[in-house]
Amino acid sequence: MKSVLVLHGPNLNMLGEREVEVYGRVSLHRLNRMLEERGKKLGLSVVTFQSNSEAELVEAIHRAKGRFDFIIINPGALTHTSIALRDALAAVQIPFLEVHISNIHAREDFRKRSTISEIAVGVISGLGIHSYLLALQFVAEVEA
Repeated sequence: MKSVLVLHGPNLNMLGEREVEVYGRVSLHRLNRMLEERGKKLGLSVVTFQSNSEAELVEAIHRAKGRFDFIIINPGALTHTSIALRDALAAVQIPFLEVHISNIHAREDFRKRSTISEIAVGVISGLGIHSYLLALQFVAEVEA
């Protein structure tokens, strides 16, 4: 069974409450339950983690080495600024997908650049919480 670490970055703990016109009404707790349930149906072991701290996300990536087969990450606002996340993802050499609930390319100019996209297996953006669910589907179907 493939193991997947799903990482949620800053402010994603506010899902369902914050800018619902952009991020929707599903809470992070509900999204995590959906991911765990979908993972089981797909034969995946899914562990979720959210932090508003860049350092905690870096530590979670470091701890993933040797424990997880794949990472799905929504870095939130750190997408556009964090070299530390990029370096951590490169260091552990675990394939990962970058996901975003909103279409970052249809938003403010500063949101259109990602520090991690070019080292990701792929990017899914703008499909609401379905971005995460499609990422899980991909992980289930791709060869390890």
